[in-house]
Amino acid sequence: MSFVDVNDVKIAYDATGSGEPVVLVMGTAASGRVWQLHQVPALVDAGYRAVTFDNRGLSPQDKEFGIEDLVADTAGLIEALGLGPCRLVGTSMGAQVVAELALARPELVTQAVLMATRGRPDAMRSAMSAAERELRDGDVELPPRYEAVLRAQQNLSPRTLNDDAKIRDWLDVFELSPTIWTPGLRAQLRLEMKESRLTEYRGIKAECLVIGFADDLRLPPYLAREVADAIPAARYLELADCGHYGYLERPEEVNTAIVTFFAGRQA
Repeated sequence: MSFVDVNDVKIAYDATGSGEPVVLVMGTAASGRVWQLHQVPALVDAGYRAVTFDNRGLSPQDKEFGIEDLVADTAGLIEALGLGPCRLVGTSMGAQVVAELALARPELVTQAVLMATRGRPDAMRSAMSAAERELRDGDVELPPRYEAVLRAQQNLSPRTLNDDAKIRDWLDVFELSPTIWTPGLRAQLRLEMKESRLTEYRGIKAECLVIGFADDLRLPPYLAREVADAIPAARYLELADCGHYGYLERPEEVNTAIVTFFAGRQA
């Protein structure tokens, strides 16, 4: 792991491979290292240089910030490492960062993959976010096993939840590696989308692939489809048997879609 100073914060990043760069932007409360499990090997095998990093908030020292700061950090990383213009992949909060970057700094983005994303708030997602913030800002500490079950139910598909062997593995991982809700991660939780960005997204010029996960409870696929409909040069792909962690549940399908898109073929 290497470090680069960008916008008064030290960003931890990894670069693997030697081809054209692909920058991957992770979602809320997750390290960029998550991409190393499946997406980085697939991109390197396809001839790309995969660059992953930790968003602002992963460091316990990080304080309050906005989505615009994460966009500026991503742009600063691209510029500091001399990667632009380049391809980007983002999921959940990371997809919002990539979309906003493509809008604000179009000269840095050639193609973008937006997974598990949205372009507007809705009542249920707003309620979920508010409830999560209230829980994490309070004094309640959930038992690790309960937290693991809750995380599984919120992020995995019924296909995984109902497979005894698979769900045991997932629950073990979740229970043994709980999220520590530092002030920085709680700041990420406060990055709630407060108004629709769909009209603005019509100004995105980069070619985009928007991927919705059919069983995603956190960001249902109809919200991702709205983003694809708004971006002029976007196509939409929906993957079955995937929850919010679709890139981990069905990595082969996700990776094939990304590499095929980047190669200029139909996903």
